[in-house]
Amino acid sequence: MRDKSAPPKNPAEVARETFSRLARERIAPTPDNYRDIYNEIVGIVSESNAESVLAGFAQHLVAMPGEAATVGEQLRTALKARDWTDYSACLIALGNRHLLPKPVIATPAPVVTSRPIEAPPADVDIQVKQLREMLSRTLGYALPPLLINAPELIAEAEAVSAMAKDARSDIALTDLAARLKKFCFKLDTKGGDLAEQQELLLQLFRLLLENVAELLEDDSWLRGQIGAVHKLLSGPITHLALKDATASLKEVIYQQGLLKHSLSEAKITVKSMMLTFVERLGAVADSTGDYHHKIDQYAKKISVAQDVKDLNQILDGVMRETRAAQEEALRSRDQMESARQEMTAAEDRIHKLESQLEHLSELVREDELTGSLNRRGLDEVLEREFARVDRKGTNLCVAMLDVDDFKRLNDTHGHLAGDGALVHLVGIVKDTLRTMDVVGRFGGEEFLVILPDTTLALATQTITRLQRELTKRIFMFNNEQLLMTFSAGVAARQPNEGVPSLISRADGALYDAKKTGKNRVVAAQ
Repeated sequence: MRDKSAPPKNPAEVARETFSRLARERIAPTPDNYRDIYNEIVGIVSESNAESVLAGFAQHLVAMPGEAATVGEQLRTALKARDWTDYSACLIALGNRHLLPKPVIATPAPVVTSRPIEAPPADVDIQVKQLREMLSRTLGYALPPLLINAPELIAEAEAVSAMAKDARSDIALTDLAARLKKFCFKLDTKGGDLAEQQELLLQLFRLLLENVAELLEDDSWLRGQIGAVHKLLSGPITHLALKDATASLKEVIYQQGLLKHSLSEAKITVKSMMLTFVERLGAVADSTGDYHHKIDQYAKKISVAQDVKDLNQILDGVMRETRAAQEEALRSRDQMESARQEMTAAEDRIHKLESQLEHLSELVREDELTGSLNRRGLDEVLEREFARVDRKGTNLCVAMLDVDDFKRLNDTHGHLAGDGALVHLVGIVKDTLRTMDVVGRFGGEEFLVILPDTTLALATQTITRLQRELTKRIFMFNNEQLLMTFSAGVAARQPNEGVPSLISRADGALYDAKKTGKNRVVAAQ
């Protein structure tokens, strides 16, 4: 019935306000909902008070402590949205949880109700079971391999996993939540400890490498290996990076082991030859000393000789001793000459083996595809050339090269063609430039050329000449001539300028060369 004391309202205004309320409160615009809001605005009391009863019940639960308040909030939300399916599900769940009889020894009397209590929806049970199973598997199977160095946490994870698998009551879930919270706290603490331990181990490893490098400063065969490990430790340590570095170092170490063994044998040969040489010198000295002693004795005999017959006998003895001394000297000379030749050959072999060892060391600084230096090799050369410039005050230029339309070449002719083009370019660079100039693969199809003792104008001319040479020597792939060009940016090192700044300016000039038409050389200002 209409409230007599309420002031009359325009129906159009009431309709607008009704739609506004429906939208503001996010209530479905059904005829029943529209009617209820409309009647509420104009003050018409609904004949049915079922909703008010449900609302009062929900409000009563909200005022109660613990789980009842949570259920009350769910009921109020469902009532506000007039979602009677959700409201009914909440009531059924509440009844199943608190109204079903507890298991006792005596069989309870059957409860006769006018409306049987419904079981929870099947999909709810399935979802709860799946969540419980996922939590149990996560704790029991996924976490233990990550906690291999913490056996106490593995045991705790397996225990919590068993609790999660068997938790089917409110009390069990409460206990599980408390224990899971404690376990997460322990896990967080252990994770921080493990991270700190890893960092300390890395610091110790770096310190050991630095000390080894200082102790073996003259052993060039170790430089490449130590440099590779330094590069690994300086960047993000990933599983793939560790595998690549391990495979590379294993091959180098194996080859170096073979050469190191041969080098040791060659050095032992040299030592043996030196001992032989010294022994023969000693024999010559002994023979010469004995000869001088005998000659001295013959000289004394000559001084007391009485006739020619005695002199002839003395002379025969002198000639005999002289021939014996000469034969011993010649034999010693031949043996020492043979030892000298063997020692020279051994020294040559040592130099050759040392060169091979140094070359193997350099392999870890080369790009596998093109044979040019990789980023680590470029860093070492730049560090060396920067030190030379600072020491002598000479010029230094770098050029950043980028193959034009390289993606189109790959897409059209395949990656083998792209790889061949990069190898072709590096070959021309090495053939065209000076032996003191260095080329390295900076990344992808980008290359960095280092030009020591070169002014900016001369460096620009050199790279332009390199472009012309590339145009003359056509790149062939599958019996097809493929046009290949590159753009370049050249920069000269300024006083006290660092490596990142110099490379950045060269890269900026390369960008300008690309932007202005490609196949160009631009000098950085």
